[in-house]
Amino acid sequence: MSGSGTHDDPWRLKTAPGTSEYTMYRDEQADPPALVCEVGSTTLRYHLSAIDDLHAMLAADGGWVELGAADEKKDPKPDTVEAWGRSPDNPLGGWYGLRKGYRGRFGMYLPPLLEELGLVELEHNPRNNRVRAV
Repeated sequence: MSGSGTHDDPWRLKTAPGTSEYTMYRDEQADPPALVCEVGSTTLRYHLSAIDDLHAMLAADGGWVELGAADEKKDPKPDTVEAWGRSPDNPLGGWYGLRKGYRGRFGMYLPPLLEELGLVELEHNPRNNRVRAV
C-alpha cells in the first residue's frame, strides 16, 4: 500500500484509467471529518464516511457499477457511483463533497482509494470503468 492515509503520508493514487495521479488522506479533526483529495493545486474534500458508505452500497448491489465521474455542474449518468454520491437516497441524503463548486468527481477519486484499501475490484480501461465490492 502506498502511504498510510495521513497528512504527512497520504495515499498516492491514480485514476482508474491510470492517466492522472493524486493523493488522499484522512482529516479526522475536521468538522465534519473529511477525506482530503489533492489533485495538482486543487483540493477536494469528501465526508470521511464515504469510504464505508460507498463500500456498503457496492456490497449490497453485488455487481459491477459504472463510475460515471462528472463535475459538480454536470448531471451524472444514472445508476453510477457519481450519481449515488449526490443522491438524496444515500446515507447522507445528498452530496458527499464538502466544498461547493468542488463536490463532483466522487466517481473518479473514491473508487481507486477503495481499491487501494482492498475493498473493491476496479476496472482500468481507458473509459467507462466499473467497480464492485470484493
